[in-house]
Amino acid sequence: MNCDPPVGAAPSGTASGLAALLTGAAWSGAAMGAALTLADVDSPLRVPFTLLLLVGAPALSIGTALGRTSPLARAVVALAGALALDLLVAQGMLALHLWSVRGGTLAVAALSGAVLLLTALARARRARTGRAG
Repeated sequence: MNCDPPVGAAPSGTASGLAALLTGAAWSGAAMGAALTLADVDSPLRVPFTLLLLVGAPALSIGTALGRTSPLARAVVALAGALALDLLVAQGMLALHLWSVRGGTLAVAALSGAVLLLTALARARRARTGRAG
């Protein structure tokens, strides 16, 4: 019985390394969007990086929290969750008459960071107790 990977298939370490690289690039773009928005810099790159922050940061956080689900399901749920988070932040800020571009950016970034932090803490706890997940 042949247990070798198919010809032309990337080794699993390469695929996970590429995913980590792309995730890091997306997080750095989101950080750039936050910096440009909060500093109120008038630049043509402000809008794309801010959109990356508003959609990408929550999507990456939710996708990380979903763990080992299928990639397509994780992408769909993460994108839907990111849009729902953005809409809920906007609706809440508008209802409380607290809307501002900087405030919305900070709220989305803070909630995305909280989801990512809670995911990391849950994974560390599972690793410490020896449970798979």
